[in-house]
Amino acid sequence: MSNIEEFRLETRQWLETHCPASLRTPMSEREVVWGGRNATFPSDDAQRWLQAMGERGWTAPTWPRRYGGGGLTAEQNAVLQEELRRIKARPPLYSFGLWMFGPVLLEFGSEEQKQRFLPPIVRGETRWCQGYSEPGAGSDLASLATRCEDHGEHFLINGQKIWTSYANLADWMFCLVRTDTRTKHGGISFVVFDMRTAGVETRPIRLISGDSPFCETFLTDVRVPKDQLIGPLNGGWEIAKRLLMHERTNISAEAFGNAAGLDLIETARQFVGLREGVLANTDLRARIARHRMRDEAFRLAVQQARTGHGRSSSAATSALASSFKVAAASLNQERCELLLECLGHEGLGWEGEGFSTDALRATRHWLRSKGNSIEGGTTEINLNVIAKRVLGLPDPV
Repeated sequence: MSNIEEFRLETRQWLETHCPASLRTPMSEREVVWGGRNATFPSDDAQRWLQAMGERGWTAPTWPRRYGGGGLTAEQNAVLQEELRRIKARPPLYSFGLWMFGPVLLEFGSEEQKQRFLPPIVRGETRWCQGYSEPGAGSDLASLATRCEDHGEHFLINGQKIWTSYANLADWMFCLVRTDTRTKHGGISFVVFDMRTAGVETRPIRLISGDSPFCETFLTDVRVPKDQLIGPLNGGWEIAKRLLMHERTNISAEAFGNAAGLDLIETARQFVGLREGVLANTDLRARIARHRMRDEAFRLAVQQARTGHGRSSSAATSALASSFKVAAASLNQERCELLLECLGHEGLGWEGEGFSTDALRATRHWLRSKGNSIEGGTTEINLNVIAKRVLGLPDPV
C-alpha cells in the first residue's frame, strides 16, 4: 500500500469516528459556524466537530503544523477533501481568517505575528473582518482615505470603512490605511486591530433581501500598537492585491452554494412537474441542463486549481482568481433565477403563511445574488484583469 493510500485509509477512519452523523446533511445558512470569542453553534455536534477538526489542524489543512495547521501536502489535502465530500460532511468553520487573512499573514507576517494570530484562527477562536472599501473608495480601492498617523509608540487611525462583512460580530479587523498622502498606491499600509479597541463603532446596513451582513465601520482616534503593522510601512498595496486574490478564489469556491439550500432539479420536478419521466417544460429543462454542465465544469476547474495544477506565477494565479470570481457570480445569479422560475407563484412571496419557508428564503437569496457581481471586486474590474493578464489586450487609447 502506498503512502497516499495509507493516508486515505487513516483519514477515512478518523472522519468516521469524529464527524457526527447529524453533520452529514445539507447545511442551511443559519447553521454556518463562524467561530470567534462569542461563537454560537447550532448544536453540540457542531461544536465538537469544530473542536476535533481544529485540534487536528484540518480547518487549515495545508498550513504548517507550527502555526496550528494540518501540515498536509497538496496531494494529501486533495484526499482529505475527497473524503469529506464522500461522507457529505459540513464545513466545521467559515472564516475570513482562513480564507483571506491567514494566507497573506503566512507570506508577509513576522514569525511573532504568525505565532500570535494563526493558531486561534485554525481553532475558530478568533473571528476576523475586512476593512477595505470606503464610501469614496470602492472599485478604485487605492484612493482610500482612512488616515493612520505615527504617534511614537502607536498609530492613530481615523476614517470610515463600508460594506464590512459581519464587522458587528467580528473580534479583529485586517485593515488598509493611508500612511503617506504623497503617493497613491505607495502610501498604503496593512494593519490589524481588536474590534473592542476604543473608537471602533459598527452599524449594520439593511439590504434589499432584509438581511444585514454588511456594516459601516467608523474609526475615531483608534490606537493601534506598531507591532500590529503587517509587512513594511507603506507596503500594504502588495498585500492588499494578494489578499483580494485569495478572497476572489474563496468566494468562488465557498460562498456561492445552492440558493436557499434547495436542489434545483428536485425543485423543478416538484413545482413544474414531469411528463413521461422528464421535466414537462422542455425549454426550462434545456436551460437547467446547460446550467448544470457549466456548474460541474466550474467545480472541476476550481478543484484542479486547488491541487496546484496549472499555477505558474502569482500573476497567473491572480488572473485565475478573477476568472473564477466572474464565473461564480454568473453561475449563482443564474441558479437563483432558475430556482425562482421553477417555484412559479411560490417565488413571489416575501413573508406570511401563504408561502413555505424554503420559498421565502429562495426569494431573498435571489435578491441577495444581485450583489455577487459587485462584492470581492466587481465583474467589470475582474474582466479588466482578465483582458490584460490572460488575453494580453492593450489599455484603451
